[in-house]
Amino acid sequence: MHPFARIRLITVLSAVPFLSDMRVAEAQAVAADPGNHTEVTLDQLSVDGVGGPTVGYRANRSRSATKTDTQLIDTPQAVTVVTREQVQDQGFQGVTEALRYVPGVFLHQGAANRDEVVIRGQQSSADFYVNGMRDDAMYYRDLYNVERIEVLKGPNAMIFGRGGGGGVVNRVLKDATGTPVREVILQGGQYFNKRVAVDVGDRVSDSVFFRLNGMFEDSGTYRDYVDLRRWGINPTATILLGPETTLKLSYEYFHDDRTADRGIPSQLGRPYRYRDNIRTFFGNPDLSYSRVDAHIATAVLDHRFASGVEMRSQFRYADYAKAYQVVYPSIRSGGAVNAAGTAVDLSAFNNDTPRTNFFNQNDFTYKFATGPLAHTLLAGFELGKQDGITYREDGFFATTGTQTLTVNPLSPVSRVPVTFRNLASASNSRYDLGLAAVYVQDQVEIGPHVQVIGGLRYDHFDFSSTDRRTNVTNSRIDDLLSPRVGLVFKPVDTLAFYGNYSVSYLPSAGDQFTALSEGLAIAEPERFENREVGVKWDVSSTLQLTGALYDLDRFNQRLADPNRPGFFLLSGQTNAKGVEIGANGYVTDWWQVAGGYAFTDARIVSGFSSAAIVPGNHVGLVPFNAVTVWNKFAVTPSFSFGVGAIHQTHTFAAADNTVRLPGYTRFDLGLFYQVTDLVRAQINIENVFDRGYIATADGNNNISPGAPRIVRAQVIAKF
Repeated sequence: MHPFARIRLITVLSAVPFLSDMRVAEAQAVAADPGNHTEVTLDQLSVDGVGGPTVGYRANRSRSATKTDTQLIDTPQAVTVVTREQVQDQGFQGVTEALRYVPGVFLHQGAANRDEVVIRGQQSSADFYVNGMRDDAMYYRDLYNVERIEVLKGPNAMIFGRGGGGGVVNRVLKDATGTPVREVILQGGQYFNKRVAVDVGDRVSDSVFFRLNGMFEDSGTYRDYVDLRRWGINPTATILLGPETTLKLSYEYFHDDRTADRGIPSQLGRPYRYRDNIRTFFGNPDLSYSRVDAHIATAVLDHRFASGVEMRSQFRYADYAKAYQVVYPSIRSGGAVNAAGTAVDLSAFNNDTPRTNFFNQNDFTYKFATGPLAHTLLAGFELGKQDGITYREDGFFATTGTQTLTVNPLSPVSRVPVTFRNLASASNSRYDLGLAAVYVQDQVEIGPHVQVIGGLRYDHFDFSSTDRRTNVTNSRIDDLLSPRVGLVFKPVDTLAFYGNYSVSYLPSAGDQFTALSEGLAIAEPERFENREVGVKWDVSSTLQLTGALYDLDRFNQRLADPNRPGFFLLSGQTNAKGVEIGANGYVTDWWQVAGGYAFTDARIVSGFSSAAIVPGNHVGLVPFNAVTVWNKFAVTPSFSFGVGAIHQTHTFAAADNTVRLPGYTRFDLGLFYQVTDLVRAQINIENVFDRGYIATADGNNNISPGAPRIVRAQVIAKF
């Protein structure tokens, strides 16, 4: 064993009274495993009430994929966990940035106002969750209070409900565990990056624990005129109501205010001079913003009945006040830079999209045996209500009186006044969604080598949208059945082969269900069907290798009906086939790794011909090949460094395949020095070789150049 890789085992695990004996024993076994080559501190081994212990970059189990506490090797699905240590080492502060090193996940620009990802060829701004509960508003999420991020790939409606066709992103938040926590993180760097985060927690008494996470950031960016200011505060409490009953309470206030930057346009099928325009803003930065104020309250009640039935009841209330406005390179005809390079059109609009969510989930788990079969039976129900407003105004430029303004692409910043009006064709509606679901699942162990999981969920989706100008209401009710079946074969305890089949639906109101036209009201939901086989190998208790092969079909995608304006044909279909290989954990006692390889072939199968999106075209923003690997090496007891590489082949900005985004390779670097037992200093360098590249896009004329070389410094102090 490397002498300086040995770290003390902190016995404070036994001081967490609501942690099950099994979980404590598992954590201690991880630390004591002679094949592990690593002993574990509380910093390396973190325990939360949702995901279980993690060691460095390796997570061992999760309850998100099955709603039961299940080892990842026994989960018949590809799951990647980004642990707290990995997030801290890479120095990323937002959810989508932290997903850069997850195989099969690609970043979408999100129209410069929200997190958005493409997972297995499926784009979504709504498939985000917190501790298994929906967090679907359009905004940027911070990581100041996050224990880990779980990416569950493939359709997940059996567990999460509607959507989730390509996968979901679930944040597991920090809990009040009763363990003393005193941590301050200071960050600073190029482009006036300034940030502070605080994490403090302790016991109020033997039965009441408290924790407070807070953050403030005021930073610029590498893009001209673009900056952000955000802050958040999240107090949590854990109350032991009895030996078998625990209540957890949480409230978060989060504010984010930033310049909305839709990037650069294209020219002749390529990003317009992107190496010269890494910093150039196109539009009016004074009139471009994205703002959100979120109030989120959560209560979780865990109870174990004398019969052995375990209950988890979660309540979540969230109020999102979201507003967005932008002056940007037009997505209309003429939005690209002309062939002569002398003109490009700008457009403007704003959106006001406040939303209120209320959800209640109730899970009941019971373990029993029937002869040689061991069952973990889950049954539960979910109730929810979501309502909000969607209101759009289009901009008219003072100098032209029209909705477009032509500027010179060599001087594309405009200060021309803009007035905004709600047009008859624009959104101005309020919406209400009521949902109810019941689900049942059985995980069956058939001897020591075979496990079967089967589940079925029924969702009642009742959506209505009222035009606030005409007071006309359109509504639709969908009753959806989402099955999942999986098989795990384990020839030995550390090796598992699996297969699964799952289905998800996306109702006709769409990813964000903000409005429902007459044509949408009669459109059937989209359907996702996934077939997947894979392998998981626990090389040791601190290293897992995974592989997955999948085939994912998406049906009933809507096309405009040329014979009935405002109505749709449901003949659109896409297919994504792919291979994903992942590695997470300690390769040796001095080398950690996180990342993998993804081959993704996502194509148009049918439909869309009227929009120049024809069968055989590639789905936008999905490269054929992508390699993402982050390595951390311990050099001395005090010094370590990390090296990351991101490589992907070319993509297309949109499914019409008219604008090609070049492939790229980017390297990142991290330097870590343990000044004392309580103080660590680190430097992160993004894009070490200052490579010019395109990071992502939102259609053919809103293209985001990647960051140049950026240096950030961080100090983590504990006391």
